[in-house]
Formats: sequence, structure tokens, C-alpha cells
Amino acid sequence: MKDNASLPAPPRRTRRIVFPGLAILGIASAVFVVRRPLMMSAPRCMAGRWHGCFDTFNGVVLMTLVALPLAALVVWALARRRRAAGVPTAWRISLAEVGMVHGTVPFLWLTLMPGAGAGTVPARVSLVPLRDLATMGALGIVGNLLIFAALGFFAPMRFAALASVPRILALGAGCSVLVETAQYVLRLDRVSSVDDVLVNAAGAVLAALASRRWWRTTAQAPKDRPRPASARAG
Repeated sequence: MKDNASLPAPPRRTRRIVFPGLAILGIASAVFVVRRPLMMSAPRCMAGRWHGCFDTFNGVVLMTLVALPLAALVVWALARRRRAAGVPTAWRISLAEVGMVHGTVPFLWLTLMPGAGAGTVPARVSLVPLRDLATMGALGIVGNLLIFAALGFFAPMRFAALASVPRILALGAGCSVLVETAQYVLRLDRVSSVDDVLVNAAGAVLAALASRRWWRTTAQAPKDRPRPASARAG
């Protein structure tokens, strides 16, 4: 019995090595593919200039990659603090919190980036479903799928109340409606389209399904809190 109980340990250790290794390999491959466009924005970003860095796609992507070590450090600090408090799922919760922020904010920034005619051209709205999909193109569809992908992937891991596909769908659609409304109200020279809402919500759901095995269930939620010391019987 003792020998059988010790068998699952090696696969767990293997997963802990393989998954981070695959993540590092994927990030390194992405950086290698887009290294030339990113290097075009590097001088302006390193100089702290707004124009040419934070108002361009390449600059935002570059700064997101540069901030990865800082995000990893925040995950480590939060996890260490929670482990000291006796939280058994400290690493998962900390990774989910930082992942939601670091994986969503850059895409929101790009989505709300003003166009060339911001403030001068009238706001545009498209309320006919599936009409704008053909004009988005493959790159546009992929980009819209990724806007709330991190939120859909990590939110059910952090909050037991969101561990449901319909709730993630509602969360992704609600956040997307807010973004489209902001684009219309602020007149950012972008089309506020119902297709954007549909694709953004679909991206959140697909990402949530990918992390389903790590979702927090209602039964597991109380275990993430440190247990108070039991009172002595007197």
C-alpha cells in the first residue's frame, strides 16, 4: 500500500517541470517570431516615450513581455505570503490573480487605443450579428478571441462563483459590452460592433474550457482560507 501511494509523486513532479518548460518555450518562440517589429519600438519604450511605444501595437506587446519577470515576482510574493498563512492552494490563487491582470490589461489597452480620427469622426455602431466577421479577417478574429481569454482562463480558478461556462460567457459578454460602449462614448474612431461582443465572449469561454480541470468548486472554496486554531476544551 505504501509503495502504491507513492507512485503518483513522479508524474506530479514531471508535470511541474514540463508545463513551465513548455510555457517558457512558447514565450521564447513568440518573441523570436516577432523580434524585429518589437525591436523597432524598443528605443522609444526604453527612453520612456509615450509616442511610438505606448500608442503602438508593437510597443504595448514589448512592454507586456518586459513586465513578465515582474509579474512572476508578484506571483511568488503572493504565494509565499499565502503559504505562510496556511492556504493550501496558494500558488494557484496567486497565479490566477496576476494572470487575470497581466493577460487582460494589455489587450484592453490595445482595444481602447484611439484611431487616427478619434474625437473628430462620428461614433459608429454595428448591431447586425455576424455582418462584421468577414471584414475582421483572421488576425482580427484571433485578436478579439484573446482580449478576455486570460480572464476566462484564470477567473474560474480564482473565484468559485465563476466556475461555470454560462457565467464565464456572461462575464465575457458583459466586459465586452462595457468596452464597446466606451469606444462609442469616447469616440475612439472604432466601430462598436455586436460581433466583437460575440467573439470576445467566445474567446473567454474557450479559455475557460481549457482550464476547467483547475477550476475552484464551491466545495473546495473554504479550503483556500486558513483555518482558525481550535479552541481548547476547558
